[in-house]
Amino acid sequence: MAAQIKPGPSSSNDKFNSSRKPVLLAKLEGCSDNVNKAIIIPETDGVISVSSDRSVRVWLKRDSGQYWPSICNYLPSPAVDLFYRPISRQLFVGQENGTISEFILEEDFNRMEPVGDILAHYGRITGMIWTEVAIDGTEEQWILSTSRDKRFQYHNAKNGNPIGPPFVCAAWCTSLEYPLN
Repeated sequence: MAAQIKPGPSSSNDKFNSSRKPVLLAKLEGCSDNVNKAIIIPETDGVISVSSDRSVRVWLKRDSGQYWPSICNYLPSPAVDLFYRPISRQLFVGQENGTISEFILEEDFNRMEPVGDILAHYGRITGMIWTEVAIDGTEEQWILSTSRDKRFQYHNAKNGNPIGPPFVCAAWCTSLEYPLN
């Protein structure tokens, strides 16, 4: 039995017009293994990617229109997740071994300085978010994270110390979402 998918009716001002097709605008080439996550750098023609080859790469669009890595940094374990905070240029990278590494990117995105590591989990990081919270009138910065070790954990982003005991789930934690202020 064969099936054919036919486009449904749509108006000319429908932004989800089924006759439109995606167009490839650019391609990033150069990673030797799976790219686990990539994000667009706000207000810049740039992309940050993390890969199973243990690399963190910052790609900038050159005059030729192609993206080339301006930074390629290797970690001790495969890089599996990332969170980028544009205001302070803080980059948090989650690794296969449960470590979260923090970096500060230079303004020109041609260098990144390591800040420190948080030994957050015993398994692969599956989700990570930086947030500010107000507790008793003081602002605190936290890193919320989930992992394949079945734990949801939050750490003080300034010193890496855990805040309270982890919440242990019945199965792997596979993602994390939290409303940012």
